[in-house]
Amino acid sequence: MKSVVKVLDDKKASDIKVIKLDDLTIMCDYFVIADADNATHVRSLVDDVEYELKKEGRNPKRIEKDNSSNWIILDYQDVVVHIFHKSAREFYNLENLWADGQEIATNDIIEED
Repeated sequence: MKSVVKVLDDKKASDIKVIKLDDLTIMCDYFVIADADNATHVRSLVDDVEYELKKEGRNPKRIEKDNSSNWIILDYQDVVVHIFHKSAREFYNLENLWADGQEIATNDIIEED
């Protein structure tokens, strides 16, 4: 999860949020949610996350995306990464749907090391 947050921050993703869900669901331990200004930036962020995690020996179990690249999901089993176009993120509002989860401060993760 830390690697994902750092890559997204380095590549200028906006409004990065981490929600700890391990007490709420068996689906995953964390959601990492971020947005981008346009579809090209969304795809670029996805490529960068995949590249960095592949260097760690991790490949997504599944990738889901809509036709317009407004929302792409990378499922790494313990971490599910949601990268949105800003308007799609506002529409789906995952943070509200998973409000019972614990939000983790991303500043602490970014500033580590």
